[in-house]
Parts: sequence; C-alpha cells; structure tokens
Amino acid sequence: MRARKNDGKRHMYVRKGDTVKVIAGKEKGKTGKVLKILKDKNRVVVEKVNFVKKHQRPDAKGKGGILQKEGSIHVSNVLVVCSKCEKEVRVGHRVLQDGKKVRVCSKCGEILDE
Repeated sequence: MRARKNDGKRHMYVRKGDTVKVIAGKEKGKTGKVLKILKDKNRVVVEKVNFVKKHQRPDAKGKGGILQKEGSIHVSNVLVVCSKCEKEVRVGHRVLQDGKKVRVCSKCGEILDE
C-alpha cells in the first residue's frame, strides 16, 4: 500500500455553521459560530471572537479608517459544541445504513450533521 503524502493540512473536523468553543489562547472560553474555514492554513474564523484591527485606506467615496473584523484561530484551539448535551466534545464518525458517513458526538452519540 502506498503512503499518503502529508502536505501539512489537517483533516477539518469543524464545518461552516458549527457552534464551537475556544479552548486555548487569549479568547479561551468564548463560544461562537464558524463563519469561514481556511483549510490551507488550518484555521477557522469564528463569529465575535478574536477581533483584529484593519487600517483601511479611503477609497474614491472617501470611506476608510480603522475597521474591526474577526481574525482566524487555529483549528486545534476550538472544539465543537454538541447541541444535545451542550458540552464541547470531540467529533467521531459513523456510517449510517444508507452508506452516508456522518459526524457524531463522542459523549452522547448524537448526530452533529443536519
């Protein structure tokens, strides 16, 4: 069997729209919804977490200034929050009878995919 090439990308266990809790860093303990996945950098953008300031040059309409927007967080610093048991959990996988592979809560066994 041939070995897979590891290009530094992790398997993403979070998806856009998931509710996650930050477990490390300066934003530890905050919860939010995943807005964007940056798979090539192994990072996620979470709603209302890790605000950064961006200095925007005025355009032709004169709009500019210092804007605040969400910065990215490394995917290893977040855990998915289960909707049933309301806890941050690791994600497991299960194959259903129809052959579909779904993500499941490792604590209660609830299906995370809608």
